[in-house]
Amino acid sequence: MIETSDLVRILKELPETRLRILEFCHKVIEKDGNVDPQKVAFYSKELEEATKEAEQYSRETKEAVRCLRELDHS
Repeated sequence: MIETSDLVRILKELPETRLRILEFCHKVIEKDGNVDPQKVAFYSKELEEATKEAEQYSRETKEAVRCLRELDHS
């Protein structure tokens, strides 16, 4: 059985993740808070890739949470 202290240490060792979708938002949102549709169109390929990356990260995070819950109940 994994000890809580081991789990905390492992989680602290995980590298920071910076999702590109956040960088994309900074590129297409104007100072007034509105989205610039021309910039969205210009960066459409980048948006698609960043969205896929964020979706994958979400799936992996959900799986990690599922595994942690499973450990908690064992």
